[in-house]
Amino acid sequence: MPNWRVFLILVLCLATASSGRGDQPPSSDADAWEAEALRHFLAILRLDTRNPPGNEVQVVDYLKGVLEPAGIEVKVFARDPNRPNLVAWLRGNGSKRPLLLMGHTDVVTVDETKWTHPPFSATRAGGYIYGRGSLDDKPSVAAGLMTMLHLKRSGVALDRDVIFLAEASEEGNGPFGINHMVAEHWPEIDAEYCLAEGGSVVREGGQVRFASVTATEKIPHTIRMVARGVAGHGSVPLQSNPIVHLSQAIARIAAWRTPMRLNETTRAYFDGLARLSPPEDAARYRAIVEGRDVEAVQNHFAAKAPLFHALLRTSISPNVITGGYLRNVIPSEAEVILDIRALPDEDMPAFLDRLRALVDDPAIELLPAATGNGRPAAPPSGLGTEAFAVIEAAHRRVYGVATLPTMMSGATDAAQVRARGVQCYGIGPMIDREDAAKGFGAHGDQERILEAAFLQFVRVHAEIVRELAAAR
Repeated sequence: MPNWRVFLILVLCLATASSGRGDQPPSSDADAWEAEALRHFLAILRLDTRNPPGNEVQVVDYLKGVLEPAGIEVKVFARDPNRPNLVAWLRGNGSKRPLLLMGHTDVVTVDETKWTHPPFSATRAGGYIYGRGSLDDKPSVAAGLMTMLHLKRSGVALDRDVIFLAEASEEGNGPFGINHMVAEHWPEIDAEYCLAEGGSVVREGGQVRFASVTATEKIPHTIRMVARGVAGHGSVPLQSNPIVHLSQAIARIAAWRTPMRLNETTRAYFDGLARLSPPEDAARYRAIVEGRDVEAVQNHFAAKAPLFHALLRTSISPNVITGGYLRNVIPSEAEVILDIRALPDEDMPAFLDRLRALVDDPAIELLPAATGNGRPAAPPSGLGTEAFAVIEAAHRRVYGVATLPTMMSGATDAAQVRARGVQCYGIGPMIDREDAAKGFGAHGDQERILEAAFLQFVRVHAEIVRELAAAR
């Protein structure tokens, strides 16, 4: 019997023992649990909640229709009735502060012509489930739902409230989801700990290597860099051509290696990788942690492992450039959008001053993007907490691997929660490291999840919550 099946049966035996309901054999309970989890997951995946427009009300209505008949307290909070947030509670005795479970119900948009399986079909094929949101982030929604049902049915007494937030509008950091909840309804979700998206169990070449738990993330800042000059006829080139000025500035930015800086999370991450990796890779990771030969290692990362290079610094990527409208007209203005991903402790005014000094061109102005940035900076979540220890133990028990704290190069709604003082950790299902390059990863045109990996994640999620919340 696989280890995870033994683990699940043990969990269910403990649940039925604590509630006095032992009338079914454990294997039967395990089969029923899997069937129910899969049924809910497939149903949620088939709801088209691409953002924009979102229409997350479909998922909220579905969840409400499952939770309320189970006797679980539910409220809905909405800035827009089509884009609501669902909050469900299981009440504890109050001896510990609450635990918040988060999952977002919206998904990114799709180009349906590029999908082999329709993006909202939740097609099961070859052991995988295909669909938009199958990784980002409907596993968290389904896991939150199943965890609430498990705790309610088991009748386990709780030392702390367990709060499940199914939130709208995460993709693009819109105003309808976590921003609305934090600004208008924070007491409903205030907690000591939070479990959210962002982590994973990493498998490579068919072998599970380690579990990653997100303890912090970089903060996105969108900056417009605008060059202005004199318009004229293309047959008479001008030194003031803003496209030329902008191109030179972009080249200077691309050549700038921003300062490397480790924090508690990234130091622990590279130190952990050194213990798990082949000698040549391990030597590079140790060099970063110990501050030896860092230029050579960074050169290697920039060419061969750009994610590692990005984790070491505040990064800048010029992603959108506009300028000109006719081949024979020198434009008076050109613009590039800079995607800046700042380290959590970055002094952004000082960083932008350094960027202006690097550009060193009076024809160019740096301006904040009209859409704003939206994600607040926050200290990394601690690695010595009860929650991190429980997550680490569950991963070792179920997957047999070490847990590495990670800093996301991207951004999630955990940032807003961390900024309010909650210790928030991103966990997730097992993924194949090779999948993203093949288009099977989050936001890819064939987004998919291993069915067995989804079921494992639901079980681990429930066990972590039970361990953190159950009365002693």
